[in-house]
Amino acid sequence: MPQGDALDLAAYARRIGVRLPTAPTLRALESLHEAHVQAVPFENLDILLGRPIRLDLASLQAKLVTARRGGYCFEQNTLFAAVLEALGFPVTRLGARVGSRPDAITRRTHMALLVEVPEGAFLADVGFGGEGPVWPVPLDPAAPAKGEHRVAAGAEGLALHDRERSLYTFTLERQYDVDFEVANHFTATHPDSHFTRKLTVQRAWPGGRAILRDRELVVRRDGRDETTIVRDPEHLLAVLATEFGLAFPPGTRFAMPDF
Repeated sequence: MPQGDALDLAAYARRIGVRLPTAPTLRALESLHEAHVQAVPFENLDILLGRPIRLDLASLQAKLVTARRGGYCFEQNTLFAAVLEALGFPVTRLGARVGSRPDAITRRTHMALLVEVPEGAFLADVGFGGEGPVWPVPLDPAAPAKGEHRVAAGAEGLALHDRERSLYTFTLERQYDVDFEVANHFTATHPDSHFTRKLTVQRAWPGGRAILRDRELVVRRDGRDETTIVRDPEHLLAVLATEFGLAFPPGTRFAMPDF
């Protein structure tokens, strides 16, 4: 990816709270993946503020690193792929179809990463939100996985599963920047995209997750779910700050029909 000059690895490491690894090992990949999903929330807030979603590396670093914001799959995994490549990991960018119904063909509007380490090939995905993997998942279904996610054969290629269902299907065909630009344009602007109609902010960590969808916040800790209903726009700003580390100026309003 010819954008390496825009990448500040030291700033990224400070953003996710880790020391940069000295070698592209599985342990290093797991550490980076876990730290990223805990520190950088999945969110679509710029769309609801009428702002464009840009995928060039300079814009991603300015938003996700410097401004300490989050983003959705195309933003997060594009940045993560650039970081991994700068650290010496071989990375292949993949496209995926989100959904669990085998009889429904959904649009290929998700980005995931295939990362190679000495132990084998792993699916890395820091951009699926609270239901996504905390750690990279081995591509080999027989290999031991660190978390509850696993890769299995799907109806058309492979599928990522959590403990309850299939999350998305994918193939190993390499995707390019232009492919994601097209998918990102649909996701960020099309009226049929739920990201243009629904507010969502999500974050995961080992053993827990926080998922905000419109006015309902569900936080899972120690196997128990706690639900909070957002009362009004100011309460929403407080929830974004306390649960997700996202600071917006007082009076910020998102395009939500409920408010």
